[in-house]
Amino acid sequence: MTWKDLNIPNTLTILRVLSVPFFIYFLLSHSLTLRFVAFVLFSLASLTDLVDGYIARKLNQETEFGKFLDPLADKFLVLGAFITFLFMTEQIQIWMVLCIVGRDMLITALRYLAIWKGKSMRTSRFGKIKTAFQMFAIIVILLSFVLITYKERGTINQMYLQGAEQGIGPFQMAVDSLLRFIEGPNESVFFGLSSFLPYFLMLFTTIITVISGLRYVYANYQLLLPPYRAPKEKPEA
Repeated sequence: MTWKDLNIPNTLTILRVLSVPFFIYFLLSHSLTLRFVAFVLFSLASLTDLVDGYIARKLNQETEFGKFLDPLADKFLVLGAFITFLFMTEQIQIWMVLCIVGRDMLITALRYLAIWKGKSMRTSRFGKIKTAFQMFAIIVILLSFVLITYKERGTINQMYLQGAEQGIGPFQMAVDSLLRFIEGPNESVFFGLSSFLPYFLMLFTTIITVISGLRYVYANYQLLLPPYRAPKEKPEA
């Protein structure tokens, strides 16, 4: 990194990385105000992901440092949110987060393999759909933490824990909660939505993420074929 890399888009990307620990701290707070701050902070960080790329192209400020840091900043922000959710709600299952983390690790490995082999890696529009859905899911789940109290979230978690003790999986618990909501919730609307929406959003996000990873592997399967050595440079004549 040099002083030339400290342009507007790269500064926004750096700020996005630096916002992650603050976002996690505010989100884990019992205070409704601080959880709302976490929601605003994530929304602003997501917005910078759109703005910095536009500014870099508009002002011709694209750099190798920015191309390296921008996707990493996205991963830090998204994975930071999903991993934190694991500690906040019983609806988010560890296998879901592991699938998302595994997909990112696989794509990163393919990207470095392509660089090592001196080949280009084919991208897919489905990857952008995956990212957009992840951001949407996180924002809605964050809203569910903001619109209900800490005690209400504890009640939902206890409901899922009791279901697990009775041998009822989280999918069935979410379906039952959805049916009760459709019949007419006895609680507040936000409590009813929060009892099933985070699970289904996370489930669909995981499915889309896995499909995206499989499409990347299929589009770039030739990278996994021999030769496995980096091409040698031709000697000068």
